[in-house]
Amino acid sequence: MTLGRTAAGHDAVRPTGHDVVVLGGGVAGCVLASRLSEDPGRSVCLVEAGPDYGPDRSAWPAEVRDARALTRADVWERDVPVHRYRARVLGGSSCVNGCWNTWPSAPDLAAWRAAGGPGWREAELNRHREAAVERMRLRRVPDHEVSPWGRGFLTAAAELGYEEVDMGRTGGPGLGSPLVNALDGLRWNAAFAYLDAETRGRPNLTILADATVDRLTVGDGGRIRSAELVGHGRRHSLTAGTYVLAAGTFGSPAVLLRSGIGPADRLHRLGLRPRVDLPGVGANLVDQPAVFVPMAPKPGLDAALAASEAVGGLYVNRALVRAASAYCADGSWDLHLVPSAGPPLFGRLPPGRYEAGFSVLAMKPASRGHVRLRSADPTDAPDIDPGFLTDPAGRDAAVLREGLGLVERLLASPALKALADPVPGRSARELAARETRELRDLLGTYWHPVGTCAMGPPDDADAVVDGEGRVRGTANLRVADASILPTVPASNSQLPVITVAELLATTFQD
Repeated sequence: MTLGRTAAGHDAVRPTGHDVVVLGGGVAGCVLASRLSEDPGRSVCLVEAGPDYGPDRSAWPAEVRDARALTRADVWERDVPVHRYRARVLGGSSCVNGCWNTWPSAPDLAAWRAAGGPGWREAELNRHREAAVERMRLRRVPDHEVSPWGRGFLTAAAELGYEEVDMGRTGGPGLGSPLVNALDGLRWNAAFAYLDAETRGRPNLTILADATVDRLTVGDGGRIRSAELVGHGRRHSLTAGTYVLAAGTFGSPAVLLRSGIGPADRLHRLGLRPRVDLPGVGANLVDQPAVFVPMAPKPGLDAALAASEAVGGLYVNRALVRAASAYCADGSWDLHLVPSAGPPLFGRLPPGRYEAGFSVLAMKPASRGHVRLRSADPTDAPDIDPGFLTDPAGRDAAVLREGLGLVERLLASPALKALADPVPGRSARELAARETRELRDLLGTYWHPVGTCAMGPPDDADAVVDGEGRVRGTANLRVADASILPTVPASNSQLPVITVAELLATTFQD
């Protein structure tokens, strides 16, 4: 019996049992499958809902390999609000994002240790971060990849007193560039990094693509008996000693809920039998809201960007400032200011014309949203509400307004005045003056959702997993992806999530 064909053209045979089944082939799933199968005595099966383009990098679609653009080729949904975008391909978000990698603040790491225990101490995370940096081939941005707009931004930020900082480590506010997993235009995604031809050749590793996880069957004592999959119009079962959900902040809670693991009252209303009552499943969704300040490029900036694009050198954003609002913890930051100049993310402009502006991103929002099921059907997209700017005290809106004020100060610099003009009605000052409900209608996102299967200590009634990702009330089930982070870091999430997956892979003894 088969689930379909692999990228290499071979039959993907349905296995009857493994030591570990990893459900979800995003960045965390790729790490886990690779690291866990390093033990030749442990059989591992990795399941991905989207395509696997195989071990030959040159066979992958050009738009997926291109580090200069943000592809939307392999996603779960199209024509939806931007906060719902999520990758559906082996390698996950690393195949569609901006290749940015920054590191959390010291308070972030302290909060995770409080939730996860001593295994999450900063020194341990740093050790696994170094492994992630090496495998993802992270590098500093070379000068030629910083656009004239980015250079003007960094000059203006230095004039305001910001000093250069290492964005790949803890520290404080400052200016700089992220580490990037981009090599001369090639997007070095997690599938390339962790599932190369040698790794795929291990006899104890199986990769099943184009197979969607419907649910887990839960037996007595919370022991998982099988994972039920849907592929090519047929249903299939996988059995394993240990099941690991790595389906992401939106996908992992949805699978748990369809399995009867979650808030019992909501499960009853959907006609699902509650097997483990865990009120935190799908709750605590937190993502970083963004306000975009558009600018009108002057002819000189358009010409410089066109010249860069003509030689294949026009990349997505390569510069940022991390800044602290009045609400920020000491020694940390709660804002990213990111300049962008290039083809628009959405829509089109005439040849030779480009979009320019600034994104103001609230990195440590107090607002919380949720992921809930609309039905028990795995093909029915879940209800995803990020809850942007809903915190009762209005702190998140206030932080964004402070960020808009910083943009206004940056724009006073001659380095930026020479390149672009404000857009009437959408200047930073005018945006900051809008009512919160109007501001909410303009929001985008940084695409770093976390928290829907949050980790916590035994006395945390809302926690879903412990510090090793073990799901409460179950005997052989873990979650190991961004969904277990109880708080969003003041950073991009890719490097932290790969680091966490590296850490959790070391905790498997079975």
